[in-house]
Amino acid sequence: MNDRSRKRSQMMERRSQVLQPRQESAKGRLSAGFVEALKAVVGSPYVSTAAVVREQHGHDESMHRCQPPDAVVWPQNVEQVSRLAALCYGQGVPIIPFGTGTGLEGGVCAVQGGVCINLTRMDRILELNPEDFSVVVEPGVTRKALNTHLRDSGLWFPVDPGADASLCGMAATGASGTNSVRYGTMRDNVLNLEVVLPSGQRLHTAGPGRRFRKSAAGYNLTGLFVGSEGTLGLITAATLRLHPVPEATVAATCAFPTVQAAVDSTVHILQAAVPVARIEFLDEVMMDACNRHSKLNCCVAPTLFLEFHGSEQALAEQVQRTEEIIRHNGGSHFSWAKEAEERSRLWAARHNAWYASLALRPGCKGYSTDVCVPISRLPEILVQTKEDLEAWRLTGSASPLRARGAGWDGARATALSSGPPGTIVGHVGDGNFHCILLVDPEDPEELLRVQAFAEQLGR
Repeated sequence: MNDRSRKRSQMMERRSQVLQPRQESAKGRLSAGFVEALKAVVGSPYVSTAAVVREQHGHDESMHRCQPPDAVVWPQNVEQVSRLAALCYGQGVPIIPFGTGTGLEGGVCAVQGGVCINLTRMDRILELNPEDFSVVVEPGVTRKALNTHLRDSGLWFPVDPGADASLCGMAATGASGTNSVRYGTMRDNVLNLEVVLPSGQRLHTAGPGRRFRKSAAGYNLTGLFVGSEGTLGLITAATLRLHPVPEATVAATCAFPTVQAAVDSTVHILQAAVPVARIEFLDEVMMDACNRHSKLNCCVAPTLFLEFHGSEQALAEQVQRTEEIIRHNGGSHFSWAKEAEERSRLWAARHNAWYASLALRPGCKGYSTDVCVPISRLPEILVQTKEDLEAWRLTGSASPLRARGAGWDGARATALSSGPPGTIVGHVGDGNFHCILLVDPEDPEELLRVQAFAEQLGR
């Protein structure tokens, strides 16, 4: 047994007890008096203790089991949020903020019961300042709703995690997405936050009404709350940085003979200072899944999806330089998308990669890892990750499937028989990638392999 095999065996042994089927945890039930106090704050129609409503709020899109809260409330303004927080805090009742429920990490699971505060009814765009490139939104405003509102302003909000998530939820989770390589993540695009602390006190992290790009006045409290996952307070408004809509846009896909070649191209494009707006990697298993789910016809191989923003002249230069780099690394099967409808179809397929993966193994659940590494180490780590997926029997692919054809169904059956399918997709322009693993949550042995792989990946 080699060193890697020995380490895998040791990790599996350590988890053999942890992954036994769990018993439903005992949760405290709220008293009738406490529920009446909630109703006194927001009104009876906006409080529910119905089992079906609680279950809807006890899970997201991850593989984690539903763990419902004891009650769900829908405040309509920040004053009500403040009173709810103070009421819960005073009685030691857990608070679970809820936006759109599109997370993949189980963050909304009420592991100790408590009150779920659903913020979707607070859905106003409070203030738009085109001259300052900023906007203030309530927590119920989603990414798509904001960009629809901005359509005639010449501005847009570019952080795009795929799901139509709530913007304050994106701030709370420190979301990134396909445009991060050029426009940054939520950490780079949040200027100020209004937060209700557990005690009910309201805090403006950069000061009331402030939307400055830069400040040297004290602690960066905004940065503290971005990515805090709802553990420090409830975000009730966010001041966001906006960007000019680009004059011209072009997207492209290209295939590579190996994972190494695709990721090497990513590094070389960034080193050449090509101002690429999006650069996404899909391995061959993911590319095939997207072909089937979104009716694309891309070559089934390690693939890059790219997009460029700028003037027509700048785009021509970016595209030419990128093509040279990609061809040097063995890239082929170029496909350019210049029309908006074509581009939308391409990026919709990328954003639906999660659902495309789930379709590979109907009835099973998805587990997504989320790793970010230095760009210089990205090729090495991605190649090693691909090998580790195969070693843990999580790849779902006996061999790379190079093209779709009449023999696909038989090839798919052979691939899936080797183990639960795993795919790789990532925002490789900033060193971020995800392994999406499809597992049967009732199979302890599969869960064991998934958790052991995830821990190894984190190292």
